[in-house]
Amino acid sequence: MSEGAPTGGLFPRTRWTLIRSAQVDPAARANALKELLAVYWRPLYVFVRRKGLSPEETEDAVQELVVLLLERDFLQRLDPERGKLRSFLMTAASNHLANRYEKASAAKRGSGIAAVPIDAPGIESKLAEHPADAERAFQQEWAATLLERALARLKAEFAAGERKGPFEVVAQYFGTDDPPPYRDTAAKHKMTVPGLKAFLHRARLRFRELVKEEIAETVGDPAQAEEELAELLRGLG
Repeated sequence: MSEGAPTGGLFPRTRWTLIRSAQVDPAARANALKELLAVYWRPLYVFVRRKGLSPEETEDAVQELVVLLLERDFLQRLDPERGKLRSFLMTAASNHLANRYEKASAAKRGSGIAAVPIDAPGIESKLAEHPADAERAFQQEWAATLLERALARLKAEFAAGERKGPFEVVAQYFGTDDPPPYRDTAAKHKMTVPGLKAFLHRARLRFRELVKEEIAETVGDPAQAEEELAELLRGLG
């Protein structure tokens, strides 16, 4: 994502530059953290669920965590040179669960701070696909979140005319276990089979670039992106 990328909508800013700017602008901190957590609540949710909390308790715990991070000025203490955003958020969740009390939810719900929207039924429907281990479940959902964001960005590039060709074809061959035969797809879209394969190859290369961009925005050193990509793929199993 470029420095001129939009700050809201489909791709909220999640890079360390957002965090650095928020650190010197107190008025921007709450909005910055809400943007970050609006993107990454799903890994936090599956992490907490795999720690043994019920769906209702998990939703409360994640919302409590949002409020606590806001109240304690969490962004002020983030240092990109010391680690990954993924690690910061998982550590914050672990610390919150270790110190959590049953009465915290009711008190925090009345704080007047806007909650991060959570689609609990949606993520619950996928929970069985996650490992039982909380950290592995977090890693897997973190990876899925980054890949979904990269694919959404690729789709937006096709919609904007930056990339030529039908995105529906890309969607048919990305992330599916049973794609249609090349010959059928090529005939449907008036392409040759070699032309279709070349088209998909270009799309895959761009998708990988977008995944690396998403990863680079969550690590302190861009040089860590390749290492993080390998870890992300391991997280997907």
